Amino acid sequence: MAEKKKKSTAKASADTVKKKKKAENSENVSENIDETSKDSQADAKAAAEEKEGCNPPEVTESEGDASAAKKDKKDEQIEELTDRLKRNLAEFDNFRKRTEKEKSQMFDMGASSTIEKILVVVDNFERGLGMLDEDTLKNDPFASGMDKVYQQLVKILTECGVTVIEAVGKEFNPDFHNAVMHEENPDLGENIVSEEFQKGYMYHDTVIRHSMVKVAN
Repeated sequence: MAEKKKKSTAKASADTVKKKKKAENSENVSENIDETSKDSQADAKAAAEEKEGCNPPEVTESEGDASAAKKDKKDEQIEELTDRLKRNLAEFDNFRKRTEKEKSQMFDMGASSTIEKILVVVDNFERGLGMLDEDTLKNDPFASGMDKVYQQLVKILTECGVTVIEAVGKEFNPDFHNAVMHEENPDLGENIVSEEFQKGYMYHDTVIRHSMVKVAN
């Protein structure tokens, strides 16, 4: 009986040891699982962080609208400044052309006024030289000298752009001729200039003095 009890006690002790070892093994397995799970979570977190670093952050719709609005405002400013610059350049070009035209007109007015006064001297030369015959102009040193001065003066006026208005034999034109007399002349056509009393002159395209003429028929 005692031996049977002893065996029972030994068996119980063995079962207890076996259960204890089994519990320890379960705890070890649980710890390994926990460690594996932690490692997996750490790896997953590292991979997510690496992926986030490689890819640029996504732009939300509101951020995109704000960026587009900012860009549109900058483009509007550029267009406004460009348009203003073009307008200023156009205004400056018009100012330059207007100034050049005014300067040219002022110069022509001044030149015309001066030439008109010089023409009085030319008229006096022509009246005086017209009273002399060819022999006197060739043989008289004074008359020859006056004729040379007259020719030089006419040459200078021509180089400055002064030209004589053609009158005799031309059809009367009130833009160039000033009719002071009228005659009946069957040898000439209708409204033809028959005689010139005073020469007319032009400075480039401007009439400085009209020709004083007689018109036939």
